[in-house]
Amino acid sequence: MNTTSSITLTRLDLQRLERLIKSLDHETPGLDALQAELDRADVLESNELPAGVVTMNSRVHCREDVSGKDYHLTLVYPKDAGSEGTVSILAPIGSALLGLQVGQHIEWPAPGGKTLKLQLLAVEYQPEAAGDVHL
Repeated sequence: MNTTSSITLTRLDLQRLERLIKSLDHETPGLDALQAELDRADVLESNELPAGVVTMNSRVHCREDVSGKDYHLTLVYPKDAGSEGTVSILAPIGSALLGLQVGQHIEWPAPGGKTLKLQLLAVEYQPEAAGDVHL
């Protein structure tokens, strides 16, 4: 999915995601991918984070390179996933979106073995930029 370059996370997101990992069964799908993302993170305080970085509960606008299809997604914890437009942090695209910055690309494993290449066009809502760090 992502390359091995570092990503940027807030200290609060890192702490919450580490607690999530500890609370789950070690066989939970997506756990290893999430841990790999956390392991390569540069950690900042919430007030130091640029507005164009994807954090937990961020709403993003992505475009698939080949088809031009737009996606508006909100990155959420597993308990909040399921409604249209939400993506769990444990889903392949969820862990790939975490820490992404506007303009960067990710590869998204789609059903049927196809891989979609998505570009992050905008972070439409970021809790830290909005002062909503309690989310």
